[in-house]
This record gives sequence, structure tokens and C-alpha cells, in this order.
Amino acid sequence: MTFLSKMLCSLSKIFHWCFILQKMIGNKIGHRLDPYLYYFLKIFSGEHGNPNYFTLMGFFATLAASLLLLKGFWFLAGLAIILSGLFDLFDGVVARKLGRVTPLGGFLDSVLDRYSDLLLLLAILIYYLKKEDPGLVILTSFVSMGTALIPYIRAKAESLQVPCHIGLMERAERIILLSLGALFQWMEPILWILAILTHFTVLQRIYYVWKKLRLS
Repeated sequence: MTFLSKMLCSLSKIFHWCFILQKMIGNKIGHRLDPYLYYFLKIFSGEHGNPNYFTLMGFFATLAASLLLLKGFWFLAGLAIILSGLFDLFDGVVARKLGRVTPLGGFLDSVLDRYSDLLLLLAILIYYLKKEDPGLVILTSFVSMGTALIPYIRAKAESLQVPCHIGLMERAERIILLSLGALFQWMEPILWILAILTHFTVLQRIYYVWKKLRLS
């Protein structure tokens, strides 16, 4: 076997085991936390919560986090990122438990998630521009590319009738890592992890869709 064919074979095995691991975790957890989270949410929002309100509150929390990142208030930015992630979790719980899952709600959530992802990275990029650190500017740009491509590949795959929910570095994982980077001022190593794993996820999804389309 040539070096290239060996490398492709190794990547194929890695992707295969990643798919199996993620499926096992997803099957065990799924939406099983919904009843507990909804019980907590009922205390504050009652029986008639609107999932779109949580979506908007999550977006505004992201705006606050972005402004804090720009100013260099890392710890407060980390807390705001966590808050935005919680709101993003709550909107889905409320929508499912109240039977208010709608195409408009899903569309709004998806669009604001994309804005939120890229606003955070734009704030980090501008911060490093002000610090005149070209290496970290390039690194943040590379992370932004991977972050934008992950949902794009899913949307394109689904337009081809291929459901594509797999991937190591989906939005929840990215939000957790960015919040940790801000809270503990580990942003540079976190950006390196994101740079590697977001593009790994891109390749993972490309391989998955390619395999599905080839077999169809």
C-alpha cells in the first residue's frame, strides 16, 4: 500500500469509531434530561413558555459575551457564554415539552446560532488584532472557517436527503470549550483544539456524506 492509501485507510477507521462512539453516547443521553430541565423551567416561566424568547435571550447573552471579550473581561465573558448556551438548551426543551416545535422556531434558532458562533470568534479575532498578535488572528480565522463549515455541510447534506447529525465538535462542544477558554484564560490552547477538531469534524461529515451517497 502507498503512504496515501494507508493514511486514507487509517482516517476511515478513525471516522468509523468516532461514529460508533457518538451514536452510543447519543442513544444513552438523547433528550432524557428534558423532564428535569422542564420542571426547573416551569418554576420561572410557568406552563406557557415561548421557546423563541429563550432563543432571543441566548442571542443577547452572546452579544454581551462578545462585548466583554472585546474589552478583555475574560471571566465575565465566560459566564455570559455559559448563559447563552443554557438559553440555547432551554429553548429546545420548552419547544419539545409544550409541543411547540415549529419550522419558524427551528429556522430562527439555526440562524441566530450561526450569528452567535461567529460573533464570539469575531470578538476574539478583533481582540488579538488590537494586541497585534498575527498568529492568533490567523488561528482564530481558521477556527471560524471550521465553525462555519460544520453546519453548512449538514444543511447541504440534508438538501441531498442525507441526514447528517454526526461530528465530534458540534455547537455544544464548541460553546463549552470557548467558555472554559474565557473563564480560565486558556483561550490560545482552546483555539488550537478548536482549529484541529472543527476541521476534523468537517472531514468526518464529508466522509460520512460521501459514503452515504456512494451507497445510495
